[in-house]
Amino acid sequence: MNKRIIISAAVFGALAVVLGAFGAHALKGVLTSYGAEIWNKAVQYQFYHTLALLFLSTFARYKNNLINFSSYCFTLGIVLFSGSLYLLALRDFLNINSFAGILGPITPIGGLLFILGWGALLFAAIRDK
Repeated sequence: MNKRIIISAAVFGALAVVLGAFGAHALKGVLTSYGAEIWNKAVQYQFYHTLALLFLSTFARYKNNLINFSSYCFTLGIVLFSGSLYLLALRDFLNINSFAGILGPITPIGGLLFILGWGALLFAAIRDK
């Protein structure tokens, strides 16, 4: 489990840097100011939860199911929350406005997974002896 979490964090961390730079430079003339805000929010939350995954990797040796559950919530939360925000920011450029209605509800599901991940971490700490 420890290796899986660290690999996930490394991939998501590298992608956050790449996507942050891409948004700041390559998409500068493409995104509206609102789209740039959405893009930046996606990068921020990806970074926050990448760091959370690294934090969880320090507890992986305990074989705690709640820690494992938390890592899956953070991983899937990054994909759903940040991923849907990236697509929403690019909806005009990609001409996926009709598809954007589907993306809207996906973002809060990713947010809920983040909350569940943090809740699982809280319960893991409470249950730890």
